[in-house]
Amino acid sequence: MAHPDYEQSVFINCPFDRPYRRLFDAIVFTVFDCGFIPRSALELRGTSEVRVEKIARLIEECRLGIHDLSRTSLDSVHRLPRFNMPFELGLFMGMARGVDGRQCLVLDRERYRYQKFLSDISGQDISPHDNEPRTAVREVRHWLRSLQPGVKLPGPDHIWRRYGEFRKALPKICRDVQLKPSELIFTDYAGVANDWIAENADF
Repeated sequence: MAHPDYEQSVFINCPFDRPYRRLFDAIVFTVFDCGFIPRSALELRGTSEVRVEKIARLIEECRLGIHDLSRTSLDSVHRLPRFNMPFELGLFMGMARGVDGRQCLVLDRERYRYQKFLSDISGQDISPHDNEPRTAVREVRHWLRSLQPGVKLPGPDHIWRRYGEFRKALPKICRDVQLKPSELIFTDYAGVANDWIAENADF
């Protein structure tokens, strides 16, 4: 049986390092503001399942996926790349074979960089974000809009403005629930973002 939120759920496969948080938070907000539900491996805490099984189960619960390959590069310490994102993209694409309606957006910091490390996905439209949250908002919004031909969505500039308003309100929101912005885990952030959007709907 499909997860009850399967049709609207979006699996976000991305880096979790501190510098990427700027993009991640903006992407999560955009997914909510476009009427979808962001899901992340960060919500998988404290269970006895093997991690890859947890991720596979999460992917199965999501019709859509956003996959950011921008951290597939050599790190400064080990001189090895991070392959978690390409691996999870492969899981998603494998599960999507023969399943109607499953779609994914592949992001990178440059449009054709993937050809140097993952040429097997040639034919996919790679959307570059240049490591800029505002650009990521635009790419995610346009992709979600393309999946809903008959649905009106606000434009990327409108979503970006609302995201700025939400960020300004976030410290007070956190005080009201006795949290600091730096303490927000994914579930906390998703909850306050979704609540703010519901309370400030203007489209």
